[in-house]
Amino acid sequence: MEPARTEELARATGRWPLDRWFTAVGLPADVAARWPWNHSASVALEETIAGTPEDDDLDFPMLAVELLERHGRGFTTDDVAALWLEALPAARVFTAERVAYRNLLEARPVPETATHRNPFREWIGALIRTDVLGWTNPGDVRTAARLAWTDARLSHTRNGLYGAQWAAALGAAATVCDTVGQVLDAAAAAVPPGSRLAGAVDLGRGLGEACDGSEAGVRAGLDRLHAELGHLHWVHVLSNAAVIAFALAAGRGDFGASVGIAVTAGWDTDSDGATVGGVVGALRGADGIGERWTGPLDGRIATTLPGGERRIADLAARTVALARSA
Repeated sequence: MEPARTEELARATGRWPLDRWFTAVGLPADVAARWPWNHSASVALEETIAGTPEDDDLDFPMLAVELLERHGRGFTTDDVAALWLEALPAARVFTAERVAYRNLLEARPVPETATHRNPFREWIGALIRTDVLGWTNPGDVRTAARLAWTDARLSHTRNGLYGAQWAAALGAAATVCDTVGQVLDAAAAAVPPGSRLAGAVDLGRGLGEACDGSEAGVRAGLDRLHAELGHLHWVHVLSNAAVIAFALAAGRGDFGASVGIAVTAGWDTDSDGATVGGVVGALRGADGIGERWTGPLDGRIATTLPGGERRIADLAARTVALARSA
């Protein structure tokens, strides 16, 4: 969702600056006509949510739980590939993952699955997949990053890999740290110094730490990110990692504000908001997230994975069990 659309929809319904669910209640007809909701958005409004809507980004964390339960922390990239082919519908993968899936069907070996005719291999797909690999290794950013690399190399290279390592490290750190700053410090160890990913994260974090949290301050920071990285595709890992770092730093540990800033940025909004929310949620706990956010989800996640709908409490319990085994 582009920033102009986000702002106009939120302003028109009294939700600006954005810090809660979108709503269509009170939306003027001319604004609705100018920015029509797509199907995914229409079922994710505050008044329409009936459980967590299906999202391809949610399939991968659920698969990661299954992967760890089957193979433990010794899983291989071939184990990841086999689980994709067994459980992941081909129509629910996109960009680098879709190319890797096609390469698997053509019996190409790892890591050729990531490189053969894959122009998306430094996009955000691998970063999206690795939160669970962090949550299940509390405090152990090195193991989290290693497992993320093992998963991500199926479909990504270079900065695409580094983004996955960083996201896993964020998750590992968030389960034991006290502040966003501590989490960002710890996760930085999972990113190669001098890489473009490291530069993007540093840019986002620096702008976030300089932001005073005001509407004008957030806008100035996001404008700078768009000026520096807006030439990249909207799902490139560099621009979105910068947004995640900015939202975490500028949000100062407030769940609604942090997620709202990530979505306001207007690139890969569902992914960035989820990663930011996962970090702040781990820091603050369920009480710090609040019923306003959790209530509409009704404890359920829709999915096309085998077995259908999942219960959030069950997924959380399985994740905790895996973390305790560490």
